[in-house]
Amino acid sequence: MQAEPRMRRRQSRVRRALLAAAVVLAALVLAGLSAMPAMVTGPMIDMHVNFSRTYQAEDFGIVAERIDLTTPDGLRLVAYEVRQPNPKAVIIFLSGIQNPSVTAFFGHARWLGGHGYASLLVEMRAHGESEGDMICLGHREYLDVRAAVDHIRSSGAYDGVPIVVYGLSMGGATAINAAGEIPEIAGVISMSAFSSWPDVFADNMRLQGLPSWLAEAEKPFVAAYTGFKFGLASAGITPVRQIEKLGDRPALLMHSTGDTQVPFASFERLVARAPDHVETWVVEGDRHLIIEDYERPESDPGYAATILGFLEQHWGGE
Repeated sequence: MQAEPRMRRRQSRVRRALLAAAVVLAALVLAGLSAMPAMVTGPMIDMHVNFSRTYQAEDFGIVAERIDLTTPDGLRLVAYEVRQPNPKAVIIFLSGIQNPSVTAFFGHARWLGGHGYASLLVEMRAHGESEGDMICLGHREYLDVRAAVDHIRSSGAYDGVPIVVYGLSMGGATAINAAGEIPEIAGVISMSAFSSWPDVFADNMRLQGLPSWLAEAEKPFVAAYTGFKFGLASAGITPVRQIEKLGDRPALLMHSTGDTQVPFASFERLVARAPDHVETWVVEGDRHLIIEDYERPESDPGYAATILGFLEQHWGGE
């Protein structure tokens, strides 16, 4: 008779111990999920990028005027303007999260200048000689594009000329975000853009072999972290949302199937949310930069034909 109460007490203690262990485990998992975004993303964005290599316009046989832009939130940005007489369009170039410098696009400015397109190369906040000490993953960089658009529209040199934003990686994400927020933008060329930072964070967790359920569980914590870092007002400014605001404006999305920096899943999400008229170009392999030689983009026939064909179709005139 006495054994049964002892058995019940023992079972009760075991249940309490298991419950306590489960609570501790859950707390540890939540703590890990909460800490991971800051541990991984913080070192990537709490910085100012000083490039080991930059380019000069004269190296490409062109003339560029260095200008200063001021963003709506008060940062001074450095940009380089390559003018053309009676341009078909003005192309704003944006580069990636840490490399290369936007001056690598002088090769594009030279090439496209030969086809009648003017260029404005913008070194985004926290990069090179532009001000800022935090990279904002596209959430605030659309303000950098706003400053560029304001300069173009106020210069008097481009009355009625269409503005196209052309970005690589984070610059590609920023180009999409900017188009969603700035109606004066006529079109977008986006290369290797992420659909959102939580998306690419989770995609890279999977790429590292972590289970999909853990990657999905991490996404709300990444979103909370970016909301804290960049402010709730800009939290919803992500490419996968902003691309829906394109309306009937032309856009070209490019990606490589084996991209190990921004996995192809981001491209698929963007295409799924984009208007039906948005054009795409997919290349095989791990080619985050899409082409190897940014100094001579016309050396890649497929790339050159895709870019120039897109521009000429929509802004080339007769």
